[in-house]
This record gives sequence, structure tokens and C-alpha cells, in this order.
Amino acid sequence: MKRIFLHLPAIALTAWVGGLWSIGYLAVPLIFHAQPDRQLSGMLAGEMLKAVGYLGLTCGGILLLHKICTVCGKPEKIWREQTFWVITTMLVIGLIIQFGLSPVMANLKIQALPLDVMHSAFADRFKILHGISSILYLMESLLGLYLLVKSQPEQTSDKSDFL
Repeated sequence: MKRIFLHLPAIALTAWVGGLWSIGYLAVPLIFHAQPDRQLSGMLAGEMLKAVGYLGLTCGGILLLHKICTVCGKPEKIWREQTFWVITTMLVIGLIIQFGLSPVMANLKIQALPLDVMHSAFADRFKILHGISSILYLMESLLGLYLLVKSQPEQTSDKSDFL
């Protein structure tokens, strides 16, 4: 159990970024490709993205707590930590998507029933929100990639400067 706790930041980072990339850039596009019913595809994609969003908030919280705990005794040092700000930015993006944009988009889908939202009066608003959400998701994914690269030890060193 102690070993898992020691490696918890690496596990959390892997789960968060792996989830973002595998769901957002593999599973969701495959659903839309394989499932001819766009409304069903959107519902399935939304559920998977919601799950990976909660995973990200949990893992991000773990990483942020770990980062704060590693500078115990010198709290002023945390504000100069680049990875602290990257994790915080990713968490803020996740919160915006999960509790800001996604509920509004889900509400538009409900208001559009029995039509698909893309064939309703709400289509333009939904497209704008979806575009904003997609850009934020990409930013979160790229910041996660940065953290993964940053967490890897230099080839000449066995130490990681992140984890």
C-alpha cells in the first residue's frame, strides 16, 4: 500500500492525461464513425466525457495536493512552481467544461427534444459552446502532455523534477 501511495502522483497523472487522450481523441471519434445515429453517438460521447471530466478533477486534486505537500515549510515557493500553475490551469479548464459548458449544452439538447439539437433552433448556440468546449479540452490535453513530458527524467539523470 505504501508503494501505491508513493507512486500516486504518477498514477493520477497517467490516468488523467491517458483518459483525456483516449476518450477525446480515440473513443469519441470512433463512436461517431461507427454509430449512424448521431443523437445516440452524442449522448454516449457526452457520458464518456463527463466520466473523464470527473476522473480529471479527482486526479488533478491529487496532483495539486501532492505539489502543495512537497513544498511544506516553504509555502511561498508554490507560487513559483510552473507545474503547480499547469495543474491549476488544467483543473480550472476541467471545472469550466464540467460545470459551466456541459450542463448548458445538455440543457440545450433537452430543450430541442424531440429533435436532435443540431436540427433545432438551438443549433447555432450549441455549435458555439461545443467549439469553446473543444478548444478548452485541447488546451487541457496539451497541458497534460506537457506535464507528462516534464515528469520524465532526463536521459542523463535518474531523477524527475516533477514527481
